[in-house]
Amino acid sequence: MDINSGDIYDIYFPPPDGQGGWRRLENPGQARDVAGLDWEKLDEAFAVMQQQTRNGGLFVVRHGWLAYARWFGKGHPKASPNLASCGKSFTSVAMGILLHEHPEYFPMGLNTRVYNPEYLPAEAFPLKDERKADIKLGELLAFTAGIRGNSPGFVHGKAVELDPIGPDGWPAMTDDIALGLRDYPIRGVMTTTSTLWCAPGEGYSYATASIHIVSIILRRLTGMELQEYLDIKLGRPLGWSRWSFGYKHTEARAHTPGGGGIALQAGDMLRFGYLLLHQGRWQGREVVPAAYVKQATMRSPYNPHYPYSLQFDINDDGHWSGVPKDAFWKRGSGGHVLYVVPSLDLVVWKLGGRDGQYSEQDTGLEPLPEVLRETEERPDWQQTVADGQGARRVLELAVAACL
Repeated sequence: MDINSGDIYDIYFPPPDGQGGWRRLENPGQARDVAGLDWEKLDEAFAVMQQQTRNGGLFVVRHGWLAYARWFGKGHPKASPNLASCGKSFTSVAMGILLHEHPEYFPMGLNTRVYNPEYLPAEAFPLKDERKADIKLGELLAFTAGIRGNSPGFVHGKAVELDPIGPDGWPAMTDDIALGLRDYPIRGVMTTTSTLWCAPGEGYSYATASIHIVSIILRRLTGMELQEYLDIKLGRPLGWSRWSFGYKHTEARAHTPGGGGIALQAGDMLRFGYLLLHQGRWQGREVVPAAYVKQATMRSPYNPHYPYSLQFDINDDGHWSGVPKDAFWKRGSGGHVLYVVPSLDLVVWKLGGRDGQYSEQDTGLEPLPEVLRETEERPDWQQTVADGQGARRVLELAVAACL
């Protein structure tokens, strides 16, 4: 590695890991001089992570350099655990690509009403709640379609309790449950999507079923599973290593779960974040339409209720103080978070994960020998930092590390 050759701020795109992968900085001095990063702050962030999750890793890219990489427990650069809701952002991006390549499929763009037999299977009809006929594609993506999800929901910033709630986790990524054809009990509580909790556009609820329905639409229009579509449109152009989707031990295995579960290695999650940092461009090619990247990562007209755009959290109102307002991120159950801060030229991958999320039964991927050799169990670990607190603190420290 010659860190003195050329302009360190030239746009750089990493080759696949099999061809060398990300260019690396090896010590605190290089990180400071080349990437403008303070390792001590990143070490603080890493310490917070170790108290938040049993397994994990912190990987930081600035100015195109992988300047920090540490991991613990089952976490490892070549591990491919189930990344839970981080997969939602991939479903959104896939739909953004389809919108751009086939505008004829959606005559009104994100305003297209999608609850009709052109977009959804025949068994979804007749509708049990006639208001579903007014749901727009943008509302499905922004969690404002009225689909029941987690409680509370929000209406113009005010919390509202949902009763009943909607399904979450893998049940919400099972077609008939997501479409409201079957109610499902979770921890003794019956959940449903057969009826809406509010009229489309009139409230926000974090509804995994909503984004899974987007993947059903994509599958119906393209004739491909979401995983195949993503492989063609993102995986191959970006040079991903071995990857998959999780929940293979559940009913959700029948189709690619559009509500989450992508299983990617750390370098490839960083590639995804880096792609978004560069407005969807990769090595001179527009892989994702720049206009859609902007729509997905800024305040959306489809969600005036909560700072969540088209499957990314946003900070345009500065509710995370100490973090630039252009920052956006996507969290996944288990403590996973992908952060992108364009104004700082910064991408951070916070790998987390419960033990089960690393299992072959979940992802269908046999752990690589080097991963097994270089990771360890943490049987006596106890959580002392809450998930939300940890997610925010890691980003605050990564931002503070930027000199």
